[in-house]
Amino acid sequence: MTIAIIAHDGKKADMVQFLNEHREILDSKKIKLVSTGTTGEKAKKAGFNVEALLSGPLGGDAQIAAGVAEKNIHMVIFFRDPLAKHPHEPDIFMLMRLCDVYDVPLATNPSTAELLLKGL
Repeated sequence: MTIAIIAHDGKKADMVQFLNEHREILDSKKIKLVSTGTTGEKAKKAGFNVEALLSGPLGGDAQIAAGVAEKNIHMVIFFRDPLAKHPHEPDIFMLMRLCDVYDVPLATNPSTAELLLKGL
């Protein structure tokens, strides 16, 4: 199972904390992590094996959306910052729309992400 992780700048620390709290599940040989660039680098520094794509504003969100459409990504955990403006908002909405189109579980906050991981 491939899980994409993404976090806006104001949520990156929350993402690393979440990953650490769920290390036992996420370090499983059955789970592959893929992420946008900066989120991936922070996850790597925390000791996770992550394939980091481009930074979100430089096309990373679109790369993950393509993975969803190609059925290579099976879950998305995207800690969004709803109070900040993002220049790549169209890519974010495209990713969320494709998760709905392809019936891919999408968590946009830690509580929902935890429920999804418990379902594994």
